[in-house]
Amino acid sequence: MRSKQIFILVFLLNTVVCTAQTKLSALFSDHMVLQRNTLVFIWGTDKPNTKIIVKTDWGEKGTVISDNRGKWRLQLKTNNAGGPYTIRINGSSKVIINDVLLGEVWLCSGQSNMARIFRGNGKGEYVSGSNKIVSQSTNPALRMFTVKNNFSPTPLDSCIGKWQQSTPEVTLNFSAVAYSYGKMLQETLGVPVGLILSSVGGTRIESWTSKKALNEGFPIFNSKIDNISKFGGNTPTALYNAMIHPLIPFGIKGVIWYQGETDRNNPEQYAKLFPAMITSWRKEWNLGEFPFYFVQIAPFEYGETNSAFLREAQLKTMLTTPNTGMAVTLDIGDELCIHPPIKKEVGERLGYWALAKTYGMKGIQSSGPVYKSLRIQKDSVYLNFDYAADGVCSLGRQLRDFTIAGADRVFHTAKAQIVRGSLVVLSDSVTSPIAVRYAWKNYVEGSLFNVAGLPASSFRTDDWEK
Repeated sequence: MRSKQIFILVFLLNTVVCTAQTKLSALFSDHMVLQRNTLVFIWGTDKPNTKIIVKTDWGEKGTVISDNRGKWRLQLKTNNAGGPYTIRINGSSKVIINDVLLGEVWLCSGQSNMARIFRGNGKGEYVSGSNKIVSQSTNPALRMFTVKNNFSPTPLDSCIGKWQQSTPEVTLNFSAVAYSYGKMLQETLGVPVGLILSSVGGTRIESWTSKKALNEGFPIFNSKIDNISKFGGNTPTALYNAMIHPLIPFGIKGVIWYQGETDRNNPEQYAKLFPAMITSWRKEWNLGEFPFYFVQIAPFEYGETNSAFLREAQLKTMLTTPNTGMAVTLDIGDELCIHPPIKKEVGERLGYWALAKTYGMKGIQSSGPVYKSLRIQKDSVYLNFDYAADGVCSLGRQLRDFTIAGADRVFHTAKAQIVRGSLVVLSDSVTSPIAVRYAWKNYVEGSLFNVAGLPASSFRTDDWEK
């Protein structure tokens, strides 16, 4: 009997020791990247009312007392890019984080085209040039963290994942778009780059949006949020709760986003919800209007709906929401595959936005032509564009997918030509035109570019109902 009591006592003591250990969020682990030249948060758990001391090799020190639930959080100042450094945490136990770099940290989120890894998916889909890219991917200055897929009816404080250095084995199983973006930034800026991937295929934008943001402007989702018995990955707030909230307030420079295919049937709602989601993330992180660069969904033959209206909603978001930018993919879609194989160029087009707008590099064009205004002269429509100071061009392709309409609002196939960098559209069927549309259907092969080789978005000069 006495030996049984001793066993129970030892077990209980061991249990107390285990639960009392100093623990950190999964984001704080070996090989991590912290945002440089700013104040960053570090957080975790310990015994309640325990003094936590954090010291770094770059000379910073912080102290905090865990609250009555054992949670603690403190801020540290980071220096210029560099490393590797060590972070030491002393609480009820000691934790050491090795091989820490200071650099640029970006969150990469969205649905399947962001989640698409270099490795094949077993369905014959592929990423162009994957073997060569992966074989050349060893880079100790590029680090990656993948958030394990999860959903929750309430906001979580933790997620599962770990930081890894870029190697062929690691890169093979990482987002092709995010990797291409991070590689471009790391090599161009010459500083460490950390990428946090939080992305799930087939998901709607409301599932990535907080309950607070939805309650403030979208009561249509209230019943779905509260109906816990049918809660799933596409329930409003589900992915925000489990895959975004645990990342806040980790120090980031900005966000890249690739999502929208699943919302193609609700463009009017998306046009309001997407900016609201961006605004809510910025409020939650409390880092100001950090850069938010996103990809316009690629051409694909959906069949049952016209995805040009969703592409228009994304374009409107770029034009109305501060510090955003959109990478257009109108020239690199796939008619029969919703996951186009060309991913490197997508990541690089996002990279142009960051290099030009976030990092202030001169001489880099960030966007393809964006429709600005028109001028009608007899039977011809002359179109003007932003982001095309040196004119528009076709890159040797035949200009196609233009339509034109008169007062009857009936659109006819139109001819387009470029005259000294200016675009002119006309049709023998319309003698008094008032509106032009370009690429206003599901699948197109973009033919309008600026001289930097960046494609124009699909656009329309009218605002008529569907």
